Order: sequence, then structure tokens, then C-alpha cells
Amino acid sequence: MEKSPGTPRPTAKDIAADIRQDLINGALGPGDQLPAARDLAKRYGVTLVKVQNAYRELSEEGLVFSQQGRGTFVSDPSRPVDDGQRGGSAFISLATEVAAMHETIRQLAERLERLEQIVDSGGSAPAQ
Repeated sequence: MEKSPGTPRPTAKDIAADIRQDLINGALGPGDQLPAARDLAKRYGVTLVKVQNAYRELSEEGLVFSQQGRGTFVSDPSRPVDDGQRGGSAFISLATEVAAMHETIRQLAERLERLEQIVDSGGSAPAQ
């Protein structure tokens, strides 16, 4: 999305959406470096802050991560998240939700085991 005369300037959400689309269509893949924020700001005709906000939004979604002095890169979903990539609100929410799912699965496994014991014992509940 490049700026043309008479069109409104894109927002940080627009820029983030364009990058998401590049991820979806394969133009960007795991480990690829995103353009420098200054270069992208020039390309879009926006302030550096808008691009930084777009990168922050994508980082909070877990799609990209930044390394001080190196740049911003596309996250690889097949690799564990390191400490430098943690902390985004989306990551924290996801981690909390996954932990809750694990607990639910554990409880269901216990219930299944008790039910199997009841069936195996002919219908009477086992002594606890």
C-alpha cells in the first residue's frame, strides 16, 4: 500500500494488516526480517511512530519479534518462544488460556479413569 496523492495516509492498523497479508500469502515467512521502520515509514508516507505502532501490534499478536540492534523478524511458530519474545499481552493471554485447557484435560482424564474403573468393576463405584 503506497501513498498516492489525494488518498488518506494509512494508520498503524492498516500497515499491520498489510504485513499480516504478506504473512498469509507467503511473501514473508518465518525468520524473515521486516523492512527497517524508517524505510517503511518513507514507503507509506507516514511517521516512524505509526510503523513502530504497527510492529508493536504484530509483536503483541506473536507474529513478529524485535531484537535490539538487529531489527524485526517474523516469528517461527514451530520454535519455542524465547524470553526476548515473551511479554506481549496476546502471548500472556494465550499462555493463560493454554494452561487452563491443560488443567481441564487433566480433570477429564481423571474422570475418564474413574468411569473406566466403575465399568470394569461391574457398575459399583470403587472405594476411594
